[in-house]
Amino acid sequence: MSTAAQNPAPTASGSSLRVEHVEWNDPRAERLRADMDAEMSIRYAGRDAGKTPEQEAALHRALSVDPAGVFVTILISDADGVPVGHAALRDLRGDWEMKRVIVDSSRRGSGIGARLMAELEAAARAGGASRIILQTGDMQPDAVRLYERSGYTPIPTYDPYITTIPFSICFEKVL
Repeated sequence: MSTAAQNPAPTASGSSLRVEHVEWNDPRAERLRADMDAEMSIRYAGRDAGKTPEQEAALHRALSVDPAGVFVTILISDADGVPVGHAALRDLRGDWEMKRVIVDSSRRGSGIGARLMAELEAAARAGGASRIILQTGDMQPDAVRLYERSGYTPIPTYDPYITTIPFSICFEKVL
């Protein structure tokens, strides 16, 4: 994937955003994913207590992303070049699954999440996808609101989350 910046677009607050398609291992993308991991560890603290090593390994596999299966990784930076949003689409058994949607906590509510969703959907359409699926957790009401506002509808929890993350909330959007 090339680093192809698109024209900056203003957000609801009037600042410009830069949208790039980057490699999964782009250091800026990795930094945002690490921030997300730290936030999710706090939100879901205690949920994994008592899991066996086999259950922990299954959870790790369910949450892992193989870079070879990633169709696109989108990074959004502000006018100063600071990364403020991230999302990716990967192949999950023939479906296009949205992964790692992140908006910097200090920038939530400014339109970055909606921009990420629009960029992901455009990339999926361009790639020939007929729908996008996604999984989030029950301790992420802000994410659920974003997906619902973006036209995603609830679907049953799908593998690999059925047994590994029983508190999953899953969605789809037909393109």
